Amino acid sequence: MGGCEAGEGQDPEDEAERTAACATRVRRFAGPRADELAILCGPAPGAPDPARQAEAGYRALAALLAAEGASFLELTQEALFLRDIRRDLPLVLEARDRVLAALGQSASAPTPAFIGQAPLHVAAGFADVAAGFAIAASAVVPRDREGWSVRDVRSASPCACEGCARSGARVVQLGGDMLLQTTNLYGRGGDAFEQTRDAFRAAEHLLERCGMGFRNVVRTWIHLRDIDRDYAALNRARREFFGERGVAPRPASTGVEGAPFPDAHDVSLRLHAVRSAQPLGIAPISSPLLNEAWSYGADFSRGLRLEDANKVTLHLSGTASIDEAGRTVHEGDFEAQASRMLDNVASLLAAQGAGFEDLVSAVTYLKHPADAAALRSICRSRGFGGFPWAVVEAALCRPGLLCETEAVALLPSTTRGA
Repeated sequence: MGGCEAGEGQDPEDEAERTAACATRVRRFAGPRADELAILCGPAPGAPDPARQAEAGYRALAALLAAEGASFLELTQEALFLRDIRRDLPLVLEARDRVLAALGQSASAPTPAFIGQAPLHVAAGFADVAAGFAIAASAVVPRDREGWSVRDVRSASPCACEGCARSGARVVQLGGDMLLQTTNLYGRGGDAFEQTRDAFRAAEHLLERCGMGFRNVVRTWIHLRDIDRDYAALNRARREFFGERGVAPRPASTGVEGAPFPDAHDVSLRLHAVRSAQPLGIAPISSPLLNEAWSYGADFSRGLRLEDANKVTLHLSGTASIDEAGRTVHEGDFEAQASRMLDNVASLLAAQGAGFEDLVSAVTYLKHPADAAALRSICRSRGFGGFPWAVVEAALCRPGLLCETEAVALLPSTTRGA
């Protein structure tokens, strides 16, 4: 059996650091082979500049990992949300390097992913913050180190920019299961269609170097610098690529606006893939409240269920105020859109015998930051919360959409042996 536990706190080390305190939340799932952690770290109200925020954030992340008997080596992925990525990413990465060096963990930490999306608040109970920085991370802490290993694989990108220099993947072996999480992957080209196609090819090459292919991909995140201009190009490129490769079932996905780094790229891709020595139970998740996204040209599954030896994972794609015919509903009414969004998320979970209480992490994208307080109130009334939940500013795939949520739920494995 498996189960989830959550915790939250502020733990400044001394008086000098009180203004750089870090709001944190962690959710632990106890599986037969490993504990799996979802973590969110971000600044509390009144935190100073992003460099100080980053130092506090990484100290807090290290403390949370240590409390779980883990270190940065057990991290499977680390993603940074930044308000001003061009200005602040170098400062945040320098602060990260200082903390990791002081901890003696520089060599064991994964390469972080990053995107320009302003964090709005970090955890229930904290006021909205004009934050510059937040960390979302996950970790796998094995019960038996035999049969467990971690390695980092660099992408062989021909592009020499600062972003591509950090492209790659962390690969975790847990018994017969291999888990892969990439950092930001980019493509070259004169427009978003060419860049998206090339980014998928770069991902394919990286997967092949790790003994995988797109048949192993269960989740993607695609960020566009200008989603109003480029979303149609993304969909056309993805549809062509998946069609040529025969990708089925389609991965769960989120496609929203976010500023890639550096400015040389307008498209950023991340993905999660799984391979097993035993057949994996992978199946799309559907809901009577939603039609299939590919029926209107967006090639992703509403959600994907994956059962491995440690747990069942429900990967829910970015889900908004869409009806069963694929239409945007409640245009101009944020509260109604947020309620329909939660109805859709709840329906996808219910189709798998799950509910909000089984969620371990989520990200909500808001078109207008001023809606954050209303969002929190609606979510609190529905029991959506109590887990690592990032809320960030981002324009969505349709001009009339005001909010969108992606989420991950974990359940005990029912059919595969430990």
